[in-house]
Amino acid sequence: MKNLMIGFAVAVLMFEGAHAAQPTGQEIIAAVDAARNPGQGFRVTDLLTEYVGGKPQSSMNLVIFVRQNKVTKQYDNLVRYVLPVRDAGKMVLMNGTNMWFYDPSSKASVRISPQQRLLGQASNGDVATVNLAKDYTAALVGEETLLDADRQNKDCWHVDLKAASDEAVYSHVEYWVEKGTYRQIKGKFYSDSGRLLKIAYYHKFTPQLGRMAPSETIVIDAVNQNLVTTMAVSDMQPHDVPDSWFQRDYLPRLKAE
Repeated sequence: MKNLMIGFAVAVLMFEGAHAAQPTGQEIIAAVDAARNPGQGFRVTDLLTEYVGGKPQSSMNLVIFVRQNKVTKQYDNLVRYVLPVRDAGKMVLMNGTNMWFYDPSSKASVRISPQQRLLGQASNGDVATVNLAKDYTAALVGEETLLDADRQNKDCWHVDLKAASDEAVYSHVEYWVEKGTYRQIKGKFYSDSGRLLKIAYYHKFTPQLGRMAPSETIVIDAVNQNLVTTMAVSDMQPHDVPDSWFQRDYLPRLKAE
């Protein structure tokens, strides 16, 4: 009986220890933010390629400048079009909940939605750096093993995210995050009405400014899986981005690159 009681006490302690070690959904998403976002201003090149039935149809090359707002803790993003040549010089500015598209031919900037498509399945909000832990309230659904983009099994936390404010790009997102590394493996993105829009896989993790981050994201249309867009980032480097670059009125004068 004594040995039984000791065994029970040990089991209780082991359960309590395991339970204490289990992170909450919000803690997981905060760790994802820390794993994927460098703690400094930076610039990065993003190549978007649209595929239909496995064949490339069109592509777009962007340079993105990012800095974290010290007051709001949100990320300000300036997206500059490089290719195709006909779009060179066009820009998208994301400042908090506000997003504008600037066309140098008219020197006019117009308000746009982060969910507006940029190329293929990729939207304006998809190429922007965001603060997930601030934008969403996250709940841990459970633990699952799933295949990643390279058909390898990954032990993941399944986390359900609901928008906590109007600053969120999507009202509802699901993420599968690898246990231990806090790397995003898979994501599902929903419309405001609850319709599944697209599925994303994150892979080709490489060192980027001191942390391992995906160098490619594969975005698949939820209805027609023959429609796929890849987003490949490269040449990430520190960049002291001036405050003026994130002012809408300054866009006509901006000569970023």
